[in-house]
Amino acid sequence: MSSTPVIPPALVPEDGRFGAGPSRVRAAQVDALRDAGATLLGTSHRQAPVKDLVARVQEQLGEFFSLPEGYEIVLGLGGSSTFWDAAAFGLVSSRAEHLSFGEFGAKFASVTDRAPFLEPSVVVEAPAGSRPEGPRVAAGVDVYAWPQNETSTGVAMPVRRVHGDQGALTVVDATSAAGGMAVDLAETDVYYFSPQKNFGSDGGIWFAAFSPAALERVEQVAASQRWIPDVLSLATAVENSRKHQTYNTPALAGLVMLDEQLRWFLDQGGLPWTAARTAETSALVYDWAEHSDVAHPFVAEAAHRSPVVCTVDFDDAVDAARIAAVLRANGVVDVEPYRKLGRNQLRIATFASVPPEDVRALLACIDWTVAHGLD
Repeated sequence: MSSTPVIPPALVPEDGRFGAGPSRVRAAQVDALRDAGATLLGTSHRQAPVKDLVARVQEQLGEFFSLPEGYEIVLGLGGSSTFWDAAAFGLVSSRAEHLSFGEFGAKFASVTDRAPFLEPSVVVEAPAGSRPEGPRVAAGVDVYAWPQNETSTGVAMPVRRVHGDQGALTVVDATSAAGGMAVDLAETDVYYFSPQKNFGSDGGIWFAAFSPAALERVEQVAASQRWIPDVLSLATAVENSRKHQTYNTPALAGLVMLDEQLRWFLDQGGLPWTAARTAETSALVYDWAEHSDVAHPFVAEAAHRSPVVCTVDFDDAVDAARIAAVLRANGVVDVEPYRKLGRNQLRIATFASVPPEDVRALLACIDWTVAHGLD
């Protein structure tokens, strides 16, 4: 068996983490975690130090996203997949419509479609690598939902309010988009995410910007006869968020890392800076792929390509899995494609913590591996 090729060290990125989630954590975030070790970690989440941390995160998120008047930052435990269940219980009155163009949009659609207390969902689908033209206004739909960025395929979708039946809500999954893609929250009623992507934190918690209409919907559903598990109650999440806490104990380490990342983002210029940065780094990947002899962007329409998750297909003669293995052996990790997509592909995250120089180095490593490391 041949030994794994050694990429020339001068080509290797300073930081070799390019995963689409969890993402790289900056050294300053680790330092903040160390500093919190003796004063914050291991203390009660219902006491002032932790509640002050939560309040600071909520305030910074509001500043970062230019939170519209009347909107509130709500948080709860369990990550975005748990939020889907909570939304089915506490946000959809009777029927949801979903745009499904990848794994995660399809999963939320499945949740509401299978809920026995809701009407069957409307699902507007598009093949992987493409996206629907947009929502289809349908009678009886009171929640329109889709991902701003489909992490599994690298397809981005615009965020624009749907003007359907009176009172219908626009709900956007922003887990891999939030913090790295521009958004006008006034175009949404719920903009939700877990912070393990652009925010460089841990999963297991969700945050969401709720509009006044969404907050009113939560109250209406909670006051109905529908049974809602306490741990999935959005009304409970709203009540606790207003007290700067969660229903039960959160992972404080993730909150500390998120707090530090938000501080850094705001110091750099906020969302305009992060969105410009991901646009720059993703453009490096797509330009390289378009000019490659062996690769091309998976998403054919340039306007549909994600600025934070870049998917690149390789010709059949080039084994992308072998490229990923050689890169991993040389400290460049997590560029494998989404496991269920089943393509001869690399998936490269260009989240806000990833600098352009590391992306250029990654591309040089791929070129070197194709030329020297696939025998």
